[in-house]
Amino acid sequence: VIENLMGASGHSSFQSLILELQGFWAEQGCVILQPYDLEVGAGTFHPATSLHSLGPKPWRAAYV
Repeated sequence: VIENLMGASGHSSFQSLILELQGFWAEQGCVILQPYDLEVGAGTFHPATSLHSLGPKPWRAAYV
């Protein structure tokens, strides 16, 4: 996995890591949610979690 994250300079970036994680977890049926620029507390207070918990379908999420 790390080899896929290396850029032309030979250094990996945090953005590349997040992109790789999003691809991996999407294949597993899970969404990666990135943080807001304001404090919302734990993942239970993330708006996406609150709104999806109201629906009838199961939902898988991971928070970065």
